[in-house]
Amino acid sequence: PHSLLSLLCCQIPLKKSTLNWARIQYARIGSDVTMQCGSLDNDASVMWKVNGTDVKARRREEGPRLTLIEVDMTSNGLYSCFQNPDDFQRRDQITLRVGVPPREPQVTCRSNTYPKGFYCSWHLAHATYIPTEFEVDVRHNQKPLEVKRDEVHKNRCHVKFPELFSSFPYRVNVTAINALGSASADHSFEESSMVKPDPPEKVVATPIPNNVRRLVVTWNSPSTWPDIDSFPLKYFLRYRPLIKDQWQHVELSDSTSHTITDAYVGKEYIIQLAAKDMEIGTWSDWSVAVHATPWTEEPKPITSTTEADVLIGRTVIMDLFGIINESISLN
Repeated sequence: PHSLLSLLCCQIPLKKSTLNWARIQYARIGSDVTMQCGSLDNDASVMWKVNGTDVKARRREEGPRLTLIEVDMTSNGLYSCFQNPDDFQRRDQITLRVGVPPREPQVTCRSNTYPKGFYCSWHLAHATYIPTEFEVDVRHNQKPLEVKRDEVHKNRCHVKFPELFSSFPYRVNVTAINALGSASADHSFEESSMVKPDPPEKVVATPIPNNVRRLVVTWNSPSTWPDIDSFPLKYFLRYRPLIKDQWQHVELSDSTSHTITDAYVGKEYIIQLAAKDMEIGTWSDWSVAVHATPWTEEPKPITSTTEADVLIGRTVIMDLFGIINESISLN
C-alpha cells in the first residue's frame, strides 16, 4: 500500500530545464517505495544510479521499476535511470525525499497588545523531515475571523479582537499538511486567559549617594502595550544579592519606580521585573536582569611611610632610651 501511495500520489514535478530536471517523490520512513523510469514499457531494461553512483541499498529491480526496501534517511537522493547503459541515455530523474506524516501541532495563543488583538503560534513536537505547511482557522461565536500570517515568524498568525469582554471563547484550529498526511489540533481560548504583556523595558538600578543600603530601580512599561492609560499595568519586582539564592519580592501598582531600602552593604544585586494587566491575564516573563551595588564610602587614603620617616622614628626611640638610662643611673 505504501508503495502504491508513493507511486501514485506523492510525485510532484519540479520546474524543468533543457539540461537538468527531476520530479520529487516522497516516501514514509520504513516503507517500501517504487520508482518508475518514465513511461517505459514493462519489459524495458534499465540501469539505476543514485547521486551518480550505483544503488547499494536493499532493492528489487523489475523492468523499468526500482523498489527500495524499508527506506530510511540514507535513502534520500537523486535517482537516475538509463535505458541503454552503453550510451548512457538518461530516461528519468527522481528526487526521493523520505519522511513521516505530521503529528498534532502544539498551539498557544497570547495577547501582548491588548486590547488590539492576539497572536497564535504553533510547532510540531516531532520533525517530519519533509516540507510541511499549516492551515489556520479562528472562530469566535461560530463566526470566522480574519487571520493574518506573520511576515517574520512563519508559524505565527495575528487576529484582531472583534469585541472586548466577550464570554464566548475563541476556537483555533491548526492543520499540519505534507505529502504523506495531515493532522489537526483544535483549541479553545478565553479572552482573559490570553492576555500576557511583554516584560518591562529599560530597567535601570542606581545607587543613592551616602545611602549604603538603598538602590533606586526605574523602568518603562512594555512598548508593545498600546494603551497604558486605559489598561494600566501592575509590576512585580524581585531582587537578591549574588551571594544568596533567595529572592525578595515587591508588588507595585501603576508605578514605574521603586527604592530598595534593605540592601546588604557593598553587595552586588541582581534585579528583574514582570508586568501584568490590572484585572485579567497572567504575568509576563521576567525582564532582562540588571546588576547594581549600593553606594559605598570612598576609603580614606593611607599615608605612605618614607625612609626618612623611619630614620626619624628610630632617632626618637634612641633618645627615649637614653633619657630612661640616664634616670636609672641618677637613682
